[in-house]
Amino acid sequence: MAEAVLAGGFPSRDHDHDHCIDDALKTAEKICFERNLRFTHTRRRVLEIVWQRHGPIGAYDILEVLREERRKTAPPTVYRALEFLLEHGFVHRIESLNAFVGCSKPGGGHVGQFLICTGCGQTAELDDPDIAFLIAEKTASAGFDVSRQTIEIQGLCSGCGA
Repeated sequence: MAEAVLAGGFPSRDHDHDHCIDDALKTAEKICFERNLRFTHTRRRVLEIVWQRHGPIGAYDILEVLREERRKTAPPTVYRALEFLLEHGFVHRIESLNAFVGCSKPGGGHVGQFLICTGCGQTAELDDPDIAFLIAEKTASAGFDVSRQTIEIQGLCSGCGA
C-alpha cells in the first residue's frame, strides 16, 4: 500500500505565503524552461495571484486583481492563462467551487484529491496513489476511459472543527 501524502496541507492562520509563492513561481519558471514553454508575464501573474490566496480563487476574482493593476484586462486573458496553467500542472480546478488552487506538486504526473473546509474555505491537496490506482482499476474494469478526474471531499479542517 502506497503512502498518502498531504501534499499541500492546510496553512496555519498566521502562515506567511511569500515563500510558497516564491517556490511556485521558481518551479514554474524551471519547468517552462525545461519544456520550452512561454511563461509570459500574464501567466506568471495569474499563478502568483492564485498562490497569494493560498486557497480557492475564481477566475473573476483573478480578473479583478489584474484590472486593479492594469485596466484593460479582459476575461479571455485570464481564462487563457488559467488553461495554460492547468494544462501544464501548475494549478488545479476545484469543480464544486468553480475556482483554482496552486498545485503543490507542479508539472503534472499526479492526480490529487482535495479536502475542502466548509468553515474557512481553505483547501488541502491529498496525493494518495492508492486512491488514484483504485479509481483507475475500477474504471478500467468497467471499460471506461478516464480523461480527467477531480476528487473533492468537503468537511472541516482542524482549525474550524475544534
